Amino acid sequence: MLKPIDNCTRQVKSLDGLWRFAVDSPDLSSPWAVSLPGAKECPVPASYNDVFFEPSLRDHVGRVWYQRTITIPKGWDKDQRVFLRFEAATHEAEVYADDQLIATHVGGYTPFEADLHAKPGVEVRITVAVNNILTHDTIPPGTVIQSDTGKVKQKILHDFFNYAGLARSVSLCSVPVIRVEDITVVTDVKGTTGLVRYDVVLRGSADKEQIELIDREGNVVATSTGTPSGTLYVEDVHLWQPGAAYLYTLRVRLFKDSSVVDQYTLAVGIRTIRIEGLQFLINNKPFYFRGYGRHEDTPVKGKGHDNAWMVHDFELMKWSGANSFRTSHYPYDEEVMDYADRHGWVVIDETAAVGLNLNIGGGLFGSGGKITFCDDYASDRTQASHKQAIRELVQRDKNHPSVVMWCIANEPDSGESGARAYFQPLAELTHQLDPTRPVTFTNLGMVPPEKETIGDLFDIISLNRYYGWYEDTGDLEAAEVHLETELYR
Repeated sequence: MLKPIDNCTRQVKSLDGLWRFAVDSPDLSSPWAVSLPGAKECPVPASYNDVFFEPSLRDHVGRVWYQRTITIPKGWDKDQRVFLRFEAATHEAEVYADDQLIATHVGGYTPFEADLHAKPGVEVRITVAVNNILTHDTIPPGTVIQSDTGKVKQKILHDFFNYAGLARSVSLCSVPVIRVEDITVVTDVKGTTGLVRYDVVLRGSADKEQIELIDREGNVVATSTGTPSGTLYVEDVHLWQPGAAYLYTLRVRLFKDSSVVDQYTLAVGIRTIRIEGLQFLINNKPFYFRGYGRHEDTPVKGKGHDNAWMVHDFELMKWSGANSFRTSHYPYDEEVMDYADRHGWVVIDETAAVGLNLNIGGGLFGSGGKITFCDDYASDRTQASHKQAIRELVQRDKNHPSVVMWCIANEPDSGESGARAYFQPLAELTHQLDPTRPVTFTNLGMVPPEKETIGDLFDIISLNRYYGWYEDTGDLEAAEVHLETELYR
């Protein structure tokens, strides 16, 4: 599922802006069939929680409804595929075109699409239900409880607010019937020659495929014709490097009767990743990660993506001397990944698997005695959701040169007896989906090495430690001693 682009064969129309908005209620019957009641409007992209002043909306548990009427541009080709693209809906979505359900999606931080079977020039009423409920079967997990006063509450085990809604962009898109459906790129370097291995998935039958690699000055430096899979060789290659990004453009063109029927371009950074002993090597040079575990939260918009806030945050990180960040604790908007590609940031890309630890409290200390990996909490159903989250993360971000590692869980109870049966298939799946990047999980201090049961499944074990924060609070000298003692014992 390629990111939509606007060019000579593909069209993208932004649907960002104000949508009609209503909270679900027993009185709201078939809201997709009529105009939503009331006068509320909600900006997209934005989390709805902080936009309005009602406490009931900030703490709402359940569905809300978004709605707007769109027109398929009259100039679009009637034979093309027309669809809606949602960059995210937190955490579950139902999409209606007029009175027809056209798509559902579970998972709050990865994109999905919904086909629109409508002709150019036609108006369509789009209604979207977004449900923020987390259960034991979702990633991240959660529990819905009822207070003594009868109020429904969402209980979560992660220490950040459960922002919800259409927090990322929505687009109306059109692509040709004969088209590029997917591209996978893997790069390597041999001496001064760059290798770009490509695998292009096509929809429909073209007479010819042409694959070109174009440098930053617009010169075609490698080309291939007639095969959707192969390798391009780039002499005197410019490497993508931390802090010094160089991006080539991979251009795929499909021909029918000597005419271009589809074209797709993809930014490509040529670089290598490997682990040697205790060193992480990018382009065969040791890389030292200096950076942050971030969040996407901003005032008013919640997790709503905003390019001004994004650039400001990157500038703050650069000012502080950082060179990398971890997408704690969910996949970030793809605009963030594109920016990291262009500016040479190094990224540890993480799923939304936070809260897989019933013995955690306040982000650090275990209370003991509870079983996390069991049929009543992190079960086979949770694992299935976790697998899908991994698939969607790798599918979306596999071609970003900035992404150097997959993190598939944050602070699970990895010392519990059931953890291995839960995590082994997940680690194997991630390696299978992408053999080129290391796979990690983030270990919590309550599971020291002698209690760890899953460490050998991963290429790297990431450590969350709170010396100087929860422990040795404010005493950085003691924090340094205690951290070094743990690392070198």
